[in-house]
Amino acid sequence: MCFYFDFAARNEQSPVNMLGSLLRQFVSGLGGIPEAVVRDFQKQRKGIGGRGLQVSGILKMFQAIAATKRTFICVDALDECVPKHRKVILESLRQILQWSPNTRIFMTGRPQVRSEVEERLDGAAAFRSIQTEDGVVRYLCDKLKNDTTPGAMSSALKAEIMKTIPEMNSETYVEPSAKDELPWVGG
Repeated sequence: MCFYFDFAARNEQSPVNMLGSLLRQFVSGLGGIPEAVVRDFQKQRKGIGGRGLQVSGILKMFQAIAATKRTFICVDALDECVPKHRKVILESLRQILQWSPNTRIFMTGRPQVRSEVEERLDGAAAFRSIQTEDGVVRYLCDKLKNDTTPGAMSSALKAEIMKTIPEMNSETYVEPSAKDELPWVGG
């Protein structure tokens, strides 16, 4: 199961949408909808005004089927998720990991969300830094080569840009989840 957070659609990508998407993918791979999921869905629909699924209900359904199956979840571009949504999503993923010992989660995101992932997943995360400098370096070289005001920048400033920006913008973390032990390899 996989979910990609798209910056352009970040306000529409709520915890219910994200977790519901994962649940749909999970159920579609089973060949049939488990009775427990059907019951929970019907119960939620009958709730206050037929409000639709809520995070707690989705998690309950997820637990009913993930506890006995080997499950892999990929969450791409977590840093593009709205912070208030990210909190709920990380808490939900923590619950899934607690309830489902056979579940593994792979996440990508920029380093600025690492501390939040560590806090919300309560030690269930291992990190690995992946450098993707090539694309950033090529882009910077092209921009500096085609600079319309070449005399405005010293060679020292160009060197600083070529050193600093790839370090700041190209690092991604990967979170294999659960009990996997990977060292933090920093950049």
